Amino acid sequence: MSDNRLSVLKTYKLFVGGKFPRSESGRVYEVTDAKGRWLANAPLASRKDARDAVVAARKAFGGWSGATAYNRGQILYRVAEMLEGRRGQFIHEVADAEGLSKSKATAQVDAAIDRWVWYAGWSDKTAQIAGSANPVAGPYFNLSSPEPTGVVALLAPQESSFLGLVSVIAPAIVTGNTAVVVAAEGAPLPALSLAEVLATSDLPGGVVNILSGRTAEIAAPLAAHQDVNAIDLSGAEPELAVELEKAAAENLKRVLRPQAVDWAADPGTGRLLAFLETKTVWHPMGV
Repeated sequence: MSDNRLSVLKTYKLFVGGKFPRSESGRVYEVTDAKGRWLANAPLASRKDARDAVVAARKAFGGWSGATAYNRGQILYRVAEMLEGRRGQFIHEVADAEGLSKSKATAQVDAAIDRWVWYAGWSDKTAQIAGSANPVAGPYFNLSSPEPTGVVALLAPQESSFLGLVSVIAPAIVTGNTAVVVAAEGAPLPALSLAEVLATSDLPGGVVNILSGRTAEIAAPLAAHQDVNAIDLSGAEPELAVELEKAAAENLKRVLRPQAVDWAADPGTGRLLAFLETKTVWHPMGV
């Protein structure tokens, strides 16, 4: 093969409603590796892009939350399958983004793929740990069952461009929520490439929407948006997190503000349950 070929550089785009638009503002910003070398230009999403992503997530919520838990699990497993086929690409992108050796980047990517499988397995079992038949003093059945919260804004971890990203997306959507994801500001490329996998994994358009750009600029309108039901502040710096909590309080959003997280550790069920609500039904016996 000739060494004189032109480099075919990749154009990274946002992921909104199952499509790949550029930012409506036309802006991009330079993404560099851990040594400051240019990697690509990523879209610099605007407040309008954030609002468009919320509209797409809300539109997708009815169908996704109404799908069977088994079907959602199948789709998450399909994501893992598709990632396995593009494993080499993600190892390269994670190594560049985080300044890791190939072996360490491989461990991160493999753990991320395994995490999709982990949460896929939980899809039809969540009700067993979050639901209950409640004892009541009367001739009634009293049953509690978990339901998704709705549209969730997810600020992806800044320090873990892929494993951390997957660890916030998968548990939010497997229970029926839809998501607007703000990729790590300094390392958005793995997230934007993940969008290409999601688009070919039977995931309905709008279930996951991925934006790149300045975290503070995108997160502010999401925290204040009346149609966003919850926000995960994993990727927010302490000062920004305080401001976003205040904005979220104006419309009673559920807020998850985790402490320092080891993304490689056993994920447990905390995030699986973080964006669920409980519906309790009373039903008379014998009817």
